[in-house]
Amino acid sequence: MSKTVPVGVSARHIHLTQEHVEALFGPGYQLTEFKSLSQTGQFAANEQVAVIGTKGKFDKVRILGPVRPASQLEVSRTDAFSLGVKAPVRESGHIEGTPGITIKGPAGEVELETGVIVAARHIHFHTSEAEAWGIADKQLLKVRLGGERGLVLENVLARVSDNFKLDMHIDTDEANAAGANNGDTAEIVD
Repeated sequence: MSKTVPVGVSARHIHLTQEHVEALFGPGYQLTEFKSLSQTGQFAANEQVAVIGTKGKFDKVRILGPVRPASQLEVSRTDAFSLGVKAPVRESGHIEGTPGITIKGPAGEVELETGVIVAARHIHFHTSEAEAWGIADKQLLKVRLGGERGLVLENVLARVSDNFKLDMHIDTDEANAAGANNGDTAEIVD
């Protein structure tokens, strides 16, 4: 049985707490939806911020909503070099011991003490799909991206929940190396 999954390429983006949204955009401010994302209830917001590191900065970094319990910036390894930040590869939400960054919005700035990561490549599975394919939450998988510059990616983290829809997330460095685009498919080979 072929275990084929859709591919989503994740560009640099930021997740913010409500406190940080208000510090950056003003008291009582609420994020507004630009477009829905593959996972139910998740969206790209209309709002964007600048992120400033020791070597460089990026303007117009998209905020993803809804608000989170902790703020975090997800970048590619190339982005991290450009910012001058030594961001470790981590699962989203696991920000202990990570470097910080300055975030600038139209109403103010926030200094994050921690929260800059290179997101671990991962596949979201609905519980029923994972069970049917014999895949456990947090299992590391081997996945083949096809095409002219096809690659086999190891250590792809399985994330399983009743709230997830099947989707593989890789960053722009990984997508560029494989010539992969949003909407392509990948095959789990191990």
